[in-house]
Amino acid sequence: MVIKEYVTYNQVHKLCQEAAPRILQDFQPQLMIAIGGGGYVPARILRSFLKQPGAPNIPIQAIGLSLYEDLPSTTPSGLSTPGGEVEAPGTKVTRTQWLDLTSLGEMENLVGKRILIVDEVDDTRTTLEYAVKELEKDVEIASQKLGFKGEKTIFSIFVLHNKNKEKKGTLPEDMLRDHRYLAARTVEDVWICYPWEAKDIDAHDELAKTQAVGS
Repeated sequence: MVIKEYVTYNQVHKLCQEAAPRILQDFQPQLMIAIGGGGYVPARILRSFLKQPGAPNIPIQAIGLSLYEDLPSTTPSGLSTPGGEVEAPGTKVTRTQWLDLTSLGEMENLVGKRILIVDEVDDTRTTLEYAVKELEKDVEIASQKLGFKGEKTIFSIFVLHNKNKEKKGTLPEDMLRDHRYLAARTVEDVWICYPWEAKDIDAHDELAKTQAVGS
């Protein structure tokens, strides 16, 4: 039986607020890249808490990556979502949206910056591994095209929840060694239901009162 945990917008807001001081201290991001669709909301909330007096808002870029695939509801290993459909982790990451590297301005936004990648959950780590590797490749290509010789581009990661489980994907050793990975909460291997997935937000919030993650 799949155990579900329901998280509210209020809880997401507070997790971002709690994490912001450490992000400012350790990462000092100049750009955020939100992984869609789960990273969009936390990235936007984080931006409000990361803004410094007299400084502009940190820009947010978006990429779309898909790993979960729909399976027949009779599949025993599937995970039931709030809407009743069943999903299970896929094995191949598919791009649904990416940065426009034909744009000179977009390339300049990447190169030599401190970039914070934002997602909602670190489950198998497959998506995060893909994002980091592909963005590092893009930065290298952009640096060569621009003839850039300045500061190295540095990537960091923020997720709301990290699942305490064996990961299929890996992250760069220097990222983990230098503490450039931050999860607001580490939870057990449960099915986390985020509010932006809910069709009935009132029912979702009622369930969250007794099944809150990281409260």
